[in-house]
Amino acid sequence: MSYKVTYFNITALAEPIRFLLSYLNIDFEDFRFEREQWPTLKPTMPFGKVPVLEIDGKVLNQSTAITRYLSKKAGLAGSDDWESMLIDIAVDNIHDLRQAIALYAYDSNEATKEARYAPLINETIPFYMDKFEKIVEENNGYFVNGKLSWADLFFVAILDYLNFMAKIDLLEGRPKLKALKEKVLEVPQIKAWVAKRPTDNP
Repeated sequence: MSYKVTYFNITALAEPIRFLLSYLNIDFEDFRFEREQWPTLKPTMPFGKVPVLEIDGKVLNQSTAITRYLSKKAGLAGSDDWESMLIDIAVDNIHDLRQAIALYAYDSNEATKEARYAPLINETIPFYMDKFEKIVEENNGYFVNGKLSWADLFFVAILDYLNFMAKIDLLEGRPKLKALKEKVLEVPQIKAWVAKRPTDNP
């Protein structure tokens, strides 16, 4: 089977897909494009958005659905329906934080953008990150049930981009989340991917 990930030349929402493909030891084409190429590529995408994953020429959109599918293949989607739901909740909570940060980062109005920054840094990010730190502490170093799941891979995969958008280190003063990041990056397949991926963009 052939696999191809199409996304901008950054980590962001494509990186959890790349992490999971790597975890599964699946060779994939990592097709990256620059922002100036996007107007040409956009009409060719199913819903005008990326990332997309092509499997044997079938183009799939919706990054969370893709990562959930791959995580099932990897055995990282929960051992029963309840655990799967807990993992989905963890991922959706991370998405909520990502969207809050993105609302600031992609605001094109300089005045409103500046006004968003202090509440984001002083309220929103601490609110989410402190809860994540507590959850990981209560679950023996992972997001759900004391074992590796795709929620952990998802969090670590998008972390660089969250830091980039927020202009701070989200893990500062959060040792449990730091330890989780280190554990995920020590998974041999993930370690190998991170070592060879492009390093010029977050």
